[in-house]
Amino acid sequence: MDLMRFLYGFLNQLPVAATVGGIIVLALILAYVGAPLWLWTVATGLALWGLAAPLWLWMLFAIVAVLFNVRPLRRAIVTAPLMKLLDRLGVLPSIGETERVALEAGTTWIEGEFLSGKPDFQKILDEVYPELTEKEQAFLEGPVEEVCRMTDDWDVRQREDLSPEVWQYLKEEGFFGMVIPEEYGGHGFSANGMNAVIAKLGSRSIPLAVTVMVPNSLGPAELLINYGTEEQKEYYLPRLARGEEIPCFALTEPNAGSDAASIDSTGVVFRGDDGELYLRLNWEKRYITLAAISTTLGLAFRLQDPDNLLGKGREPGITCALIPTDREGVILGRRHDPLHTPFINSPTEGEDVVVPVEQIIGGPEQAGNGWRMLSETLAAGRGIFLPAMNTGGAQFVSRVSGAYAQVRQQFGLPIGRFEGVEELLAPIGGLTYLLNALSRFTCGALDQGRKPAVISAIAKYHSSEFNRTIVDKAMDLQGGKGIVLGPRNLLGNGYVAVPIAITVEGSNIVTRSLIIFGQGLIRSHPYAFKELTALEEGDVKAFDEAVWPHVGMMVRNSVRAALLSLSRGRLAGAPVPGVTAGYYRKLSWASAAFAAASDLALMTLGGSLKIREKLSGRFADALSWLYLSTCALRKFEADGRRQEDLPFVRWSVEYGLARVQESLEGICANFPVPVLGWLLSHPVSWWLRLNPIGQEPSDALGKEVANALQEPGERRDRLTAGIFLPEGAHSGKEEPLAQLERAFTLARESQPLYRKIRDAVRAGELPKARPKRLVDDALAAGVITEEEHEKLEEAEAARVEAVAVDAFDLEEMPVHTPAPQRAAAPVA
Repeated sequence: MDLMRFLYGFLNQLPVAATVGGIIVLALILAYVGAPLWLWTVATGLALWGLAAPLWLWMLFAIVAVLFNVRPLRRAIVTAPLMKLLDRLGVLPSIGETERVALEAGTTWIEGEFLSGKPDFQKILDEVYPELTEKEQAFLEGPVEEVCRMTDDWDVRQREDLSPEVWQYLKEEGFFGMVIPEEYGGHGFSANGMNAVIAKLGSRSIPLAVTVMVPNSLGPAELLINYGTEEQKEYYLPRLARGEEIPCFALTEPNAGSDAASIDSTGVVFRGDDGELYLRLNWEKRYITLAAISTTLGLAFRLQDPDNLLGKGREPGITCALIPTDREGVILGRRHDPLHTPFINSPTEGEDVVVPVEQIIGGPEQAGNGWRMLSETLAAGRGIFLPAMNTGGAQFVSRVSGAYAQVRQQFGLPIGRFEGVEELLAPIGGLTYLLNALSRFTCGALDQGRKPAVISAIAKYHSSEFNRTIVDKAMDLQGGKGIVLGPRNLLGNGYVAVPIAITVEGSNIVTRSLIIFGQGLIRSHPYAFKELTALEEGDVKAFDEAVWPHVGMMVRNSVRAALLSLSRGRLAGAPVPGVTAGYYRKLSWASAAFAAASDLALMTLGGSLKIREKLSGRFADALSWLYLSTCALRKFEADGRRQEDLPFVRWSVEYGLARVQESLEGICANFPVPVLGWLLSHPVSWWLRLNPIGQEPSDALGKEVANALQEPGERRDRLTAGIFLPEGAHSGKEEPLAQLERAFTLARESQPLYRKIRDAVRAGELPKARPKRLVDDALAAGVITEEEHEKLEEAEAARVEAVAVDAFDLEEMPVHTPAPQRAAAPVA
């Protein structure tokens, strides 16, 4: 009571203007920190006291305070009518059964922090950053290194398959059983371990990486591990681990791609003459990797049970089963030709194929549960294998591009000295750093048992898009060298294959416009899914417990976004000191703005938000870049805050913040709600442009990144660590990458000698001449020694060889015969 009297007396001493100002400041502080309702109630009471409010205002305050603080009253008088109103207006989106399964599959992870508007970066930095086990490291240094040496990518493309020797080695060393636990004969590798294997294989040969990737990804092994009966596991998993069974998984159909819930393949339950239950299956699938040579086919189909023999109704729904491919009616033997990238990809059909119901993965009890199986498996799988392959490819391209920029010369200078080339090298290096960070951090979550569906979708989408950007810029840098196919071409095959990663495991269009934010908003929002579920079930208590904290969060995020914008993020804390601290503050600012805009879209657009795919895509970009920028900062911390890595992390985060800025500007400019849309597209957009969250990395910073790719040493090696670096010759010919690396090393070592010659020309000691003549003149004039002359001659010979392209006699020209016309390599 003494404190209350003091406050009363103090407030009465203040002028009214000062009191009002103090109340506003207090309200902003309470909103910024997200104060609970009871504290708002106390603060409001104090404000009324300080303003000497009249009795009627006190009575109104008392009614509102009791109404909202006494929960049973609030539910009956406010929440229940609000539920009816929202349901009638359709403000919140409805959820179908298949969409509900997809939303419930997997788990929420860091994306929930950004949707909350107040990310806990210390918690994020405390997340596990995975390391390879001794067994995984030994596998990389042994069998993975060896199979890379055995594989010649040009030979693979000419024969349109891996060699029989490589196939046999893959089976003998258990490459198809990396995901299978050790107790079933597999390696039991972690997500990070498999990521490292696929990245290294992908840096050598895309067909090699895809062939190993598919049996360890969405397919029979993964589904059996998670959902199979013990009998199924004991029979199939050891055989899959040893390579005795070659698996594939048939999901995609002519009329069901990313919309897997629309599959037409059917399986009908019937009772056989022997009294046992069977399935009669009919399917038409396409784009199925390894199908043509598979022995066990995983099949997704729509199960029908006309006589309810399984006790699950007449239409149990999507189901997954294992089909031995030697069954009568299974049609295999044909291949697709995916852009002349010769991994085995095929159509398959089934006509009245009969198998026991025990072939359902998980047994008859799992009938109708296939959509959940697939959704949960994809929720994790998207975060490992395609990001791994794209990361390995990007690392390879970065290493090649940096070396080539020093070896290739124009006007007597390495092309890497020109700003136009620096402009290409900067995103190659920066995005490669980001890909490394994205793959590893995401695998850390998977190895902790999480299945972050939204984060995995971000990893799949952006890793493939980054790789596309990186390869495109590298091809521009190489010019003619990049477009002439042959054994010497290090980029052409990867360039041709880029659209494959964009397409598989869900089209990138759907991934961006639907999964990342369209579903991610509901899945990962702290309250939205709870509210939707409560509305559908008519659960007033559950809705009450979600909606009012949601309202409080919206108030908090709106105020945080405004105050952080005014302070340019300086009001936010940072979990680390130094150069990167400001980036954490800007990410807090960006998160508050993103979360406030997300709730605004959810509340005003409701169910129509799902079909506003352009808007949803922009929100997806903002969410993605918040995560990607965080990945870069997490990698910097995990690597020991190496100062030499600062150009990479600074470029990555500044590029990411610029993308968030771009996304928010696009959202404001295109918000399809009258009046509110005008406010966002005019005053808010004006303020965003005047006071941006992020801007493009500077030219000076880009130059630092470009130079890092062109300097031999630990920094370049760490950026490209884990890829296959060939030494010597393969099939009697020097490896093109080894050749380029040798030329790169010699070019760097020769630069002081060339500088000595250029200085002599400037001093008038040597006449201007073509580079070859100049070297000879320098020797004759005594500017360089005989030993230095030999060094320059060696460097020049290596340079000429490294920039050379292939040419074929007319009768030797490679003929790209469509793959289905060629026999597959024996795999037995």
